[in-house]
Amino acid sequence: MADKEILLLKQQIIQLEEKNFDLEAWKNSTLIFLERIFGKESPKLKMIRDLHYDYSSWNLRDAAAFGKGRDKDPVKMQAKEILGAIITELENLGIPTEKKEKLKIQELLEDELTGKKMKELEALINSEDPEKIEKTAKILESIGIENLALTIAKLLTS
Repeated sequence: MADKEILLLKQQIIQLEEKNFDLEAWKNSTLIFLERIFGKESPKLKMIRDLHYDYSSWNLRDAAAFGKGRDKDPVKMQAKEILGAIITELENLGIPTEKKEKLKIQELLEDELTGKKMKELEALINSEDPEKIEKTAKILESIGIENLALTIAKLLTS
């Protein structure tokens, strides 16, 4: 399970209530954690990046008139909601690493195999063929040892 990741995100929620809260510093550390958990392309990172205070004259006037600025900070509330949803996702679905690794392998193989061979490989992987491991190995042999070693090296270093 994603216990360590959940604990990190819960600590980020606690930091939202600190007296000397700095939104930009908080966003930076939160983005570091989320990038490690979900990857650079996750829309969750964009949601955190987009958090900001609106200092337009209308918002300042409304906050002063209704006292909203002190009791309920909309940016902090939104940050709590985002992190709460992410924590719920991690508790129920876990960390999405397996899917990401499969996509990377598929991307690297697409560079080495023809379109026909790639379709054949995908169909074989998704099939219930009892000999699919041997047949998959046969398709991968067509890449050649040097290119296969290079593909594995790219996978390990990415």
